[in-house]
Amino acid sequence: MQKTDTQRLDEARDVMMSAIAQSMVAYGVTPSVGRIYAVLYFAESPLTLDDVKDEVAMSKASVSTGIRELIDTGMVVKVWKKGDRKDHYIAEKDFFKNFLSFMVKMLRLERGIMHKAVEQTEPIMREIAQSGADSEIRALAAKDQALINGSKPYLRWIMQLANAMESGDIFEHVPRPERDERPSDHEPN
Repeated sequence: MQKTDTQRLDEARDVMMSAIAQSMVAYGVTPSVGRIYAVLYFAESPLTLDDVKDEVAMSKASVSTGIRELIDTGMVVKVWKKGDRKDHYIAEKDFFKNFLSFMVKMLRLERGIMHKAVEQTEPIMREIAQSGADSEIRALAAKDQALINGSKPYLRWIMQLANAMESGDIFEHVPRPERDERPSDHEPN
């Protein structure tokens, strides 16, 4: 029996949804949270928690947690729908924006953690390197201090990178394609 176009489209969407869900691991979310994003990505209109729950076969609590996680990354937005008291959600469909938002967040997180550690440890290492009682420990502290100093240009660079991503200046160096440059089945070569 030949499949209908509806069945074939549903199967194609399922393949894409699975791929999106699996690839979301790169953004630090589980495939189940990725599946929530994929359902919202292909939704024709904003969905409620119950709508998403029915589509992904997860508990409402798990869907709620997953949506909160996606909202935190900027990949999903809560929207108001006239005449309905329930919250509705839509997916950010711009993969470039999703990527940049996530990367900026992660770069700033890394920089913040590392910068705080440098501020806490550098004075201690400097003091030990300059006036420690044991010459071997002084030498080790001096090496460690040099390693820390070597990380500072990287920390400045990741902030420049995060700023360039956030402002869109990154596209001056790595242009964003306006559309898929490969011809589709219905475009002339």
